[in-house]
Amino acid sequence: MSGFTAAAALLALIALVYGVVYGVSWLAGVTRSPLTAAPFTGGMPPAEHAVSRFHVRWYAITMLFLAFDMEMIFMYPWTRVVSAVGVSSVIEMFTFLGILLAGVAYAWREGAFRWT
Repeated sequence: MSGFTAAAALLALIALVYGVVYGVSWLAGVTRSPLTAAPFTGGMPPAEHAVSRFHVRWYAITMLFLAFDMEMIFMYPWTRVVSAVGVSSVIEMFTFLGILLAGVAYAWREGAFRWT
């Protein structure tokens, strides 16, 4: 079997499987019309559109959250290798935490945490 024949056979097999799965889902579907109900929001109707604008202060808070989320992603594996690597890993982690703390101090000084 040549390479082109094998690729064509694989493409035909993929198309056949796709068609079978699509056909089964079409036959087994409960309803073919879209839902008309609004999403559940605690029993109250939505006050604003889902893609409405956010206040600009949310973006600073989001960036700080992502910074500390990245800190946790780096600290979990660090705890596993700190004893094997030694003092240099402790110095590197505290340098990283110091840089994050400097970012929080800057955000605090600029008023990112004041909400009024």
